Amino acid sequence: MLLVMKFGGTSVADIARIRNSALHVKREVEAGNRVAVVVSAMAGHTNQLVGWCKEAHELYDLREYDAVVSSGEQVTAGLMAIILQSIGVKARSWQGWQIPLVTDGSHSVARIDRLETADLLASVEGGEVAVVAGFQGIAPSGRITTLGRGGSDTSAVALAAALKAERCDIYTDVDGVYTTDPRLVPDARRLPRISYEEMLEMASLGAKVLQTRSVELAMAQGVRVQVRSSFDNPESCEPARSGISEMCGTLVCDETEMLEHHVVSGIAYAKDEAKVTVLSIEDKPGVAASIFVPLSEANINVDMIVQNISEDGRKTDLTFTVAAAELPRALQVLRDNQDTIRYRDLRGDTDMVKVSVIGVGMRSHAGVAAEMFQALAGKSINIQAISTSEIKISVLIGAAHTEEAVNTLHSLFGLDRT
Repeated sequence: MLLVMKFGGTSVADIARIRNSALHVKREVEAGNRVAVVVSAMAGHTNQLVGWCKEAHELYDLREYDAVVSSGEQVTAGLMAIILQSIGVKARSWQGWQIPLVTDGSHSVARIDRLETADLLASVEGGEVAVVAGFQGIAPSGRITTLGRGGSDTSAVALAAALKAERCDIYTDVDGVYTTDPRLVPDARRLPRISYEEMLEMASLGAKVLQTRSVELAMAQGVRVQVRSSFDNPESCEPARSGISEMCGTLVCDETEMLEHHVVSGIAYAKDEAKVTVLSIEDKPGVAASIFVPLSEANINVDMIVQNISEDGRKTDLTFTVAAAELPRALQVLRDNQDTIRYRDLRGDTDMVKVSVIGVGMRSHAGVAAEMFQALAGKSINIQAISTSEIKISVLIGAAHTEEAVNTLHSLFGLDRT
């Protein structure tokens, strides 16, 4: 089978870890699998390169920024190829422009247009491991581009789709996707499988195992993704085989490949939430637009929205959430448009957390919201905003209640039971 293996920054943080990751690759090659490897920069290296760009000039040229920060993956790809060769595995490194992985011209946040994989595929089919520098591509102008932070996951999934690989194995510092953060809930369990939609919700709501963009691409292209730990002993892990595997890690796959649908599969939380409240605005058509259009034009994403109308029906308060980092800009945008909005007061609060229950089984199971709200009320946890989708219910609460809320909901929906 043809397999794409991706190793994140912690998995290639130094020569010893690259060597360990190379042994995972060797295991797959010796099992008869054809392998392409995608690597990130060594842990912390990209931050260092970004820092140098800022130190060189605050208003740096994004084209040159891409030239600098993409070098981290180039180093790792070369080192991985050298180590693979040293342990008897035929290998060579590939940069994004050599494949080529063609992107648009949006430097530092480029999007993939296409991959021309004929040469790389011929190399892999000939028994050579292709070690690809993730995170980078080439623009129509011929300049190097980067895909944004976390772009190596996206590179790996895109390559797996282009090569029609059986699977894309993402090696990281955890051994799979858990029902919630094990650091917060000791009884959290590893999920053997999770659907694309559930993983997408968990990734967007605070779970850091996979990048949202890579999950979106995997779902759109039907690429099955296995989350695995590079810190497992390479000799104790079974090699990848055709068909569904849940021997190691967590398989992210289509809902139709799931053996059964739990009502709730996981609990996610995000601490980088801020609440904005616009007090005493007129309750009439166009008022909401006067608030959210300027925010949209400033590229500020709004999540939860709650509106409370006064008893006389003439005034209303409107509360919504933005990313905590965007709070100062959001407040300034609203102040700049005060004459149009005509609010009495404006308030912002960053001491908030968004807690979400996620599960495809919620589509066909009523009462999840009622159970959730009742359990939180029983712990005297006040809900300040709510948002829902077919497979998700999110609530905004005070940050001080994070651990208690997550543990309560994890137990409520039986996620601590095997």
